[in-house]
Amino acid sequence: MRASVLVGIILIVAGAAIYFRAGFTTREKVIGVGPLSVSAEEEHPVAPWIAGAVVIAGIALVAAGARNKN
Repeated sequence: MRASVLVGIILIVAGAAIYFRAGFTTREKVIGVGPLSVSAEEEHPVAPWIAGAVVIAGIALVAAGARNKN
């Protein structure tokens, strides 16, 4: 399997996951005193058009890799 096809498949899966999850969440340790700690979660939304662009780029890479194989 060509590298471009593999990267294209990864982009398609990543774009679909970003679209359906609508972003990602990070956890940050705010305060830590002895055995006690306080952490905060922060959501980072991702615009749906970005996920669509990633999927389209993945499809283009898969198509280009398949075309060059013949």
